[in-house]
Amino acid sequence: MSHPTATLNFPVPSALGTIDQYIAAINRYPLLTAEQEHELGLRWKYMQDVEAARQLVMSHLRLVVSVSRNYLGYGLPQGDLIQEGNVGLMKAVRRFDPERGVRLVSFALHWIRAEIHEFILRNWRLVKVATTKAQRKLFFNLRAMRSGEHALTQAEAKRIAKDLNVKPEDVFEMNMRLAGHDVAMDGTPEDADSEAVAPIAYLAADEDVADPARVIEAEQVSRVRAEGLKRALTKLDERSRDIITRRWLAEDQEETLQQLADKYGVSAERVRQIEAKAMKMMRKEIEG
Repeated sequence: MSHPTATLNFPVPSALGTIDQYIAAINRYPLLTAEQEHELGLRWKYMQDVEAARQLVMSHLRLVVSVSRNYLGYGLPQGDLIQEGNVGLMKAVRRFDPERGVRLVSFALHWIRAEIHEFILRNWRLVKVATTKAQRKLFFNLRAMRSGEHALTQAEAKRIAKDLNVKPEDVFEMNMRLAGHDVAMDGTPEDADSEAVAPIAYLAADEDVADPARVIEAEQVSRVRAEGLKRALTKLDERSRDIITRRWLAEDQEETLQQLADKYGVSAERVRQIEAKAMKMMRKEIEG
């Protein structure tokens, strides 16, 4: 079976300049009626009509932008979030069955969010924050399940742990990890029902910070990770090390996939693959 991602070309945020210019460009593509979507879906499913798949993707690019806004609080460039979401959209189009009676917008939401979730978990400052399905759910839903901005209590942690099938210690640890990151602290989701949250909601109250055991533990973890990061970077080849440094460790503005693709004369997808491979190697080195 051919794959729409192999032949489709769609606007890339960084290639068009600003995000506003990108949004203006994709908004020129009209929304499809149910009948048009059904016809295009059938053409793709039975005839592998790439032009039909392209139209399905193009007409839903604005959906990816809308979803990406809910994840701005994690400190990652919106352009990268959109590109990852677009990958999810194309995966949805590839699997879309118009004969099931479900609109593509509903079907694609799962794939778009899943791809963005994976991107955040894979790249969020190189810290391993979630490994199991339950921990991932905790990562994206902790704020919504808390009853306020006060310090996390034992009773509240037990309630959240029970609902999400994790240990209370996992709840406290996730709360501390999310509170300790150097990311943008504002950016509240427009959709109250969204899984995304603004990191400012994770910050611990003063009484939490006063716990000496937690302060010492946090300092030790931070020091070990910093040493492991330096050691892991030395294991990479020059290009991989440069990509990781420019993407995640730059003191000024971090570069996008497209900017690095232009620098090395390869595609943005190739840079993403190099980055993912490098991060996998680094995680193994850091974790020992």
